[in-house]
Amino acid sequence: MSELANAGAKPAMQHLPEAALLQVAEYFQALSEPTRLHILNLLRGRERKVGEIAELCGSTTANVSRHLSLLQRRGLVQRESRGTSAFYRISDASVYELCDLVCGHISRQSASLMLAQAAFIPSTEKP
Repeated sequence: MSELANAGAKPAMQHLPEAALLQVAEYFQALSEPTRLHILNLLRGRERKVGEIAELCGSTTANVSRHLSLLQRRGLVQRESRGTSAFYRISDASVYELCDLVCGHISRQSASLMLAQAAFIPSTEKP
């Protein structure tokens, strides 16, 4: 976790300079790929080895390693070597709050759209 986050400061995006906005965009870019979201979900409960993540994702170890490397560069996961194995865990669990917030928004948006579309479906009931 960054020193800024540890200090309790929460900078507002509207006050960030371009260089900081680029960092924010890179963070969101790391979250924009379904396999990386799947990996984060797998790490939600506990740390895991690369091979285990690959198996659960239905992907190759090399592909998962590339995704994990990007997630590590963005500060989302931490890597720890133990013997010949590499274990990964979440660096900052607040990423789940962000993902859950987005999932809630999409769910509400979908429900709203379904209600709007239902208005165009003729009723089968007789008056």
